[in-house]
Amino acid sequence: MFDIIKAILLGIIEGITEWLPISSTGHLILADEFLSLGADEAFKEMFNVVIQLGAIMAVVVLYWNRLWPFTSKEKGYIKKSSMSLWMKVLVAVVPSAIIGLFLDDWLDRTFYKPIPVSIMLIVYGVLFILVERFNRNRTPSVTTVRGMSYKTALIIGAFQILALIPGTSRSGATILGAILIGCSRSLSAEFSFYLAVPTMIGASLLKLVKFGFNFTGLEFVILITGMIVAFIVSVLAIKFLLGYIKKKDFTFFGYYRIALGLIVLAYFYLIK
Repeated sequence: MFDIIKAILLGIIEGITEWLPISSTGHLILADEFLSLGADEAFKEMFNVVIQLGAIMAVVVLYWNRLWPFTSKEKGYIKKSSMSLWMKVLVAVVPSAIIGLFLDDWLDRTFYKPIPVSIMLIVYGVLFILVERFNRNRTPSVTTVRGMSYKTALIIGAFQILALIPGTSRSGATILGAILIGCSRSLSAEFSFYLAVPTMIGASLLKLVKFGFNFTGLEFVILITGMIVAFIVSVLAIKFLLGYIKKKDFTFFGYYRIALGLIVLAYFYLIK
């Protein structure tokens, strides 16, 4: 029963941190110290990735009308706007898919540790602050997915490679990259959501294949619980972020990342 409660809490953390540019990995590393599941390391590593499937479903549900590419016979069966969106997403996902497929295990072994994660939290926190200052008086050149070129989508996808290093934040890397090349904040966040669908499905399936499907009954319940909670919280987190960026920039998240990075360092190397 206690592990179910832990799964709920971890699902809440995943649902919030996956979409806000504050690194779900940094939070889950800290959470694991206090909410560690009663399972082996292989299951916990797989759990932290696969509960993202619940978070993905929040994007699918909220943006179903834009993502679903098929329509009625009267309208020609195919929605051109949705197909164009998916083509740009697929172009953007290629760079990280290629790198991640070959380096996934090495990246986890090398960087899934408190010091690298802390450094990435702090570095990207500083970058958010600097980019927002640089961007303050600029007018975005791209404000809609329709107006986005395939070259722009590919460049954003290249920025997502940086997120393969734990602590970077997938949404943080793509949002920063999109803003730097002239996309509006709202478009940067929205495209980051779309890009998450194939990226996180691929990462989750990769972890499932490596782990295998030999779950115990309790492990299956824990996993499903985490996914459901992550879905519900993700819906709220996405709506919050979209409302937030209409009025404010990402500077606050930069300071938050720096603070979290320092907390992770202090806990693991001064307190623990």
